[in-house]
Amino acid sequence: MSDFEYELETNEGGQTTFDIKGLFFKIISFWPLILISILFALGIAYYINVRKQNIYRLESLISVENEQSPFFTTNTSISFNWGGVSGKVGKVVTEVNTRTHNELVVDSLEFYKQYLREGKYNLIDIYKKSPFDVVIDKNKLQLLGRLVEIKPIDDVNFELSIDFGEATSVACQNYITRQIESVVLNTNSVSQKYAYGDKIELPFLNVVVKRNNNVGFVQDSKHYLRFLNFDSVVNQYQNAVRATPKSRDASSILRMIMTGNNKARIVDYLNATVEILARTELARKNLYATNTIKFIDSSLAEVDAILKAGTIEMSDFRKRNKVFDVTEELSLVSDNLKGLDNSREVERSKLQYLNSLEQYLLTQKDYTKIVAPTSVGITETNIIASVQNITALAIERQNLEYTTQPGNVLFDDLDRKIDAEKNVLLETITATKRTINYQLNEVNNKIAKLEAELRNLPEDQQEFLKIQRKLDISIETYNVYQSKLSEAKIIKAANVSDITFIDKAKDVGGGKIGPNTSLNYIMASLLGLGLPILLVFILYLLDNNIHNTNEVEKLSKIPILGLIGKFNHPNNLVVYEKPKSTVSESFRALRSSLQFIYRQQDDSKQRGKTLMVTSSISGEGKTFCSINIATVYALSGKKTILLGLDLRKPKIFGDFNLKNEKGIVNYLISEEKLEDTIASTHIENLDLISSGPIPPNPSELLMSEKLKDAILKLREVYDFIVLDTPPLGLVADALELSHYADATIYMIRFDYTKKGMLQLVNAKYRNGEVKNISFVLNFYKYKARYGYGYGYGYGYGYGSYGNAYHKNDKESFWERGKRLLKRKKK
Repeated sequence: MSDFEYELETNEGGQTTFDIKGLFFKIISFWPLILISILFALGIAYYINVRKQNIYRLESLISVENEQSPFFTTNTSISFNWGGVSGKVGKVVTEVNTRTHNELVVDSLEFYKQYLREGKYNLIDIYKKSPFDVVIDKNKLQLLGRLVEIKPIDDVNFELSIDFGEATSVACQNYITRQIESVVLNTNSVSQKYAYGDKIELPFLNVVVKRNNNVGFVQDSKHYLRFLNFDSVVNQYQNAVRATPKSRDASSILRMIMTGNNKARIVDYLNATVEILARTELARKNLYATNTIKFIDSSLAEVDAILKAGTIEMSDFRKRNKVFDVTEELSLVSDNLKGLDNSREVERSKLQYLNSLEQYLLTQKDYTKIVAPTSVGITETNIIASVQNITALAIERQNLEYTTQPGNVLFDDLDRKIDAEKNVLLETITATKRTINYQLNEVNNKIAKLEAELRNLPEDQQEFLKIQRKLDISIETYNVYQSKLSEAKIIKAANVSDITFIDKAKDVGGGKIGPNTSLNYIMASLLGLGLPILLVFILYLLDNNIHNTNEVEKLSKIPILGLIGKFNHPNNLVVYEKPKSTVSESFRALRSSLQFIYRQQDDSKQRGKTLMVTSSISGEGKTFCSINIATVYALSGKKTILLGLDLRKPKIFGDFNLKNEKGIVNYLISEEKLEDTIASTHIENLDLISSGPIPPNPSELLMSEKLKDAILKLREVYDFIVLDTPPLGLVADALELSHYADATIYMIRFDYTKKGMLQLVNAKYRNGEVKNISFVLNFYKYKARYGYGYGYGYGYGYGSYGNAYHKNDKESFWERGKRLLKRKKK
């Protein structure tokens, strides 16, 4: 079992509990760290807050409705709307965040151009509040990313400065082509004087700076101009505007919301967004009418050319021939021919349109450019409806391309609808062409009969009627096309955008939403508090040391005999040299507690009592306890001997200013008699047998019969024999020596002894290998991090006696410093 498993307070019964109280007190003990952490976090929050610019949120309100042209009639299909209101709303919501749309807005507002002023902590955007305006030549290169300082000299002149540092070239952009080029520099800086309105033409800068008389330069502050990469600016604004329905009941009313640091920029961007949306939507809405107008214009040009040629031909004829009168019968025939010619021309125009439309549908993919059928007089409702449907679906697909990735299933769905509608239209065209051809044949037959009647006339009259017929047809066709053109232009002019303002964006004060300084301070406080607590919690989980009596009681059933407080003293003779200290009183309490153990034993067999002092590892106060418990017995008048049986690491002789030249080892190897190894100390009634020279086989010596004989002899002479033994957790020597002990003290040092160390002594205790064993808890600190409950349950040590009785154990800072200096001198 690893030491870490004891962190959750695993007791001998196998139950696992978490010491919440211990964790709480440990957290409390780290209050200076927590306080410093909170103050540090608040300092960072303050640093951030004072440097953050204000954040504003403004909005505009728009309507997305199907606005029908007031000149729209059932006899024309030039102007029509596609999709319902919900489709338009979805398109607007999506389009407002497309790159194409935001490129138009950024370009119209020139938001790639920044006006800046040096603030206390950062550069401040002074859009619409700049003391100068800059007009750029978009066809020429402009410097990207560098600050161009504009420093006023007087009301007419200014100084333009640019610092390039160590750069050898700079990036520049042409805002028409959007191309970025690198311009090689021949200087590290530029500083030139110009007059307002002068044309500045440099390889990397082409602008005109104009003075804004409504805004003055801020004293002791620098003013700059900076150009940004067009694509980067578009990326910045692409998702800046959020379009949401105002309510469920008014889904066609959209709120256009935008946040930023400059309210003037927000207002302009919101309004420009809506204006460009409306303009773009109207252009798409008029696309059908626009295509029709282009078709009629081209047709009018052809008819006009024919009409001019016919007029010239008639004029030439009249010059060559005398003017003559046409008989009434001939006029009637001529009028009939004129009517039939007009009918034939109308049917030919229809047939020509249908042939062109059929060929277009079979060879082209962009169906947004189809001309209105009514422009050539086609009134078949099936053809008109099919053309409208195909055009509407084509425009919907075109709009989808702005907002959807290629390959989306929506494209497949629209393509299927377009193909289905196209197949229906092609079948309708075929049937209509058959009808038109039949009607055309009927007209041609009638015309042929009338022309046969005219062949009996003189040749000059026949030529006159032929020229006149051609001229009349051209005039009639021209008038028809002119009428259609006027109608199309009126409908287009009357069209209005489906996107209109309800409430424009405007700076009316307020609108500030950040920074939330209070929230920053709250978050900083929570982080400043939480991080050190988390650190303490981790340290607490990783900490495997024993810190208090509660932990010992949970980890072992071995009784606790007493508790020794922490005391700073230059040697281990605390009881002798500081008899009124609380530590001395703790050892007297230990002596009293040991009496209860000894009384339970049969005193008739042997006179002297033995006490073994051991521990888990070195450093837990075993030697310190041995010396002082022996001193307590000696000072009480009991003849006491301290026997050093830690043969590997002898210590006890140094505090008595004795040498370790001979000791129990010399007796065990038969070099010395037992009485010759006994040394008297300066403490009355206290003798000492040190360990002597370190042997190569300490375990074998301690297991010898001679040691048993030595213990028996010492029992006859001394009242108490204190055995200072090796650590029980490191070697087996102490376990062998426990057979000679009437009582055993097992030392535990707070904040030092590991919890897992108690497993060995617990096992020995349960198996009966160690008897009459008790814990003594060492290094108690009155204000320790785990300082709740120490010693108060035992009636001795700290807390049993008042300060009026005991000598003050606490050292001042100066006393501690003097003591450390003395120890260094020694």
